[in-house]
Amino acid sequence: MKFPDNYPPAERLPLTDRRHGHEIDDPYRWLEDPVDPRTRAWLAAQDRLWQDAAARLPRRERFLERLTEARETGLVTPPVWRGGRRFHLRQAPDQEHPVLCCDDRVVLDPMELDPSGLTTLDDWQPDLEGRRLAYQTSRSGDEKACLYVRDLDTGAVVDGPIGGCRYSAVAWLPGGEAFYYVRFQQGVFLHRIGSAEADVPMFTRGAISYGVQISPDGRWLTISAGTASGNGLWLADLAGEDPAPRPVQDGSHARTAGAVARDGRLYLLTDRDAPRRRLCVADPEAPAAWRELIPEDGEAVLGAFTLLDGDRLLVSRTRHAVGEIAVHDARTGERIGMVPVPGNGSIASLTSRPEGGPEAWFAYTDAVTPAEIWRYDARTDATTRWSAAPGRGTPPEVRSHHVEYASADGTVIRMIVVARPSAGGPRPAILSGYGGFGIPLMPGYAADSLAWVEAGGVLAIANLRGGGEEGEGWHRDGMRERKQNVFDDFVAAAEKLIADGWTTPEQLGIWGESNGGLLVGAALTQRPDLFAAAVCSAGLLDMARYHLSGLGPSWTGEYGDPDDPEQLGWLLAYSPYHHVRKGVDYPATLFTVAAADTRVDPMHARKMCAALQWASGGDRPVLLRYESDVGHGARAVSRSVALAADVLAFLAEHTGLDLPPSDRASDPA
Repeated sequence: MKFPDNYPPAERLPLTDRRHGHEIDDPYRWLEDPVDPRTRAWLAAQDRLWQDAAARLPRRERFLERLTEARETGLVTPPVWRGGRRFHLRQAPDQEHPVLCCDDRVVLDPMELDPSGLTTLDDWQPDLEGRRLAYQTSRSGDEKACLYVRDLDTGAVVDGPIGGCRYSAVAWLPGGEAFYYVRFQQGVFLHRIGSAEADVPMFTRGAISYGVQISPDGRWLTISAGTASGNGLWLADLAGEDPAPRPVQDGSHARTAGAVARDGRLYLLTDRDAPRRRLCVADPEAPAAWRELIPEDGEAVLGAFTLLDGDRLLVSRTRHAVGEIAVHDARTGERIGMVPVPGNGSIASLTSRPEGGPEAWFAYTDAVTPAEIWRYDARTDATTRWSAAPGRGTPPEVRSHHVEYASADGTVIRMIVVARPSAGGPRPAILSGYGGFGIPLMPGYAADSLAWVEAGGVLAIANLRGGGEEGEGWHRDGMRERKQNVFDDFVAAAEKLIADGWTTPEQLGIWGESNGGLLVGAALTQRPDLFAAAVCSAGLLDMARYHLSGLGPSWTGEYGDPDDPEQLGWLLAYSPYHHVRKGVDYPATLFTVAAADTRVDPMHARKMCAALQWASGGDRPVLLRYESDVGHGARAVSRSVALAADVLAFLAEHTGLDLPPSDRASDPA
């Protein structure tokens, strides 16, 4: 197949926006409209082109087979206790979706709701007594969830659907007859089971994000409301004479999460005056009067906490992308010990019984260990495996290397490099990153990563600024006017891999999704010489118009507002779509998109694909993989496996990954 001679034609319009002193060319504006007959015809032609190219990828079936095996580990999550009942998700190796279990009984199976596999369980919350379940489902990946209520003893649906509940937080009142919930970007509402009356708005502050949480005794309701730059926090006494929410934090650029625990104190996890977070406490009767309980750790980010009997407080932290759990005295904050953990991986989902007890549960994973659940017992100060992944097999021999390097401005960045032992010398590699929204990239098991490394490739994950690996200061150094730092960190990671002998520019591929797709788009337009291949999945690429579709309007706090003169300048300085240049030999590039993506509009990939196909001065392909009935997030296992197999086969073809090497001595560096 010869590129670019067979690219589908795409008309370039002489369209230029003049905004705030900038002339912004937008020749493929027509591709923003998915129902335009020209767009549909172009998409159909792109699909034929991709299907033809994919059929010629020699390792596609091999990756599909291996990924199917590697994904057969299944899934299990830590228990959530309500009224003496234990709730958790479990997914057997042959199941398309996780099922929700109460004790050892399946109470909700998405495949029973919809045998097509297109319906996903987005969220769930049992009531305080463990008798009723609020749950949310959406279809075809659109994440526009409806909320239902099910009686757990009879299995009958007793309420719903309630619309507009995209991943809505739910806070049940005692007795299970009513709950507070969040309507997406609208506010907090009170719903009474079976009532014909309209739900009562309890708290609204405009089109922002909201959260709710209730204390174990059902008395105290905490409400958060905020944006990417911070949140407000309020506390309502539902048993008092005046249940109106009182401010705990308002008008701050800090992020604070709060909850009243069973000991009657308000706990506040905050980055206010502490970029790596600290834990404070307050009397719920005077919620604005905080005192510090556990101070900020200068090298670790505080993640979660849970209270055990005997005034023991477990606190999880991430220390340079490695998870740990400490034991503190709940009254003094003094650290009195460490919880034994299985290895140098990731810790998540720290849970305990709301009524108290000596036990806690947490999830652990690393590069070769599927997520498994461990139990800590404060009576013996010991941890034991509570539940392994249902289909866990024997992991291959791989090594993880923690690498440090300097970015363009001298900032030290950390990167994890995973590879099989070898005789040394450069190898095909995939570099990935995210660098946004304060979200950390943590070590964890992924079938696609394992399949690539098993086949002899190198996997590198860079902990870029903009993420949360080193706290809120790290995040702010990679957002808004400082977004270029993220791309500089990523480019420096690629240069480090090459300098240390892991790979070469002819063998290096990059892969990112969503905000990570923006990262890939910026990297391939700023340094096309550095990469052989790129995969951009559901990426933001037209930063002059990103705020006009999907969830873009809610992201201006992270990226900047294109309607603001100064901020438009920040965005245009790196917007990938606007930095495509005619005649450049771009890396082999694959865009993967889903029509039902309601977060990142697929128009970004359509426009960028057309621009790169027009501009490319080499013979490496620019392709678009399009799915019509899935979205940005959860999907059936078989669909995820098929996508990953296509991506790995594409990257293998264009980085030169061949047969697995023999198991020999040492790694480079």
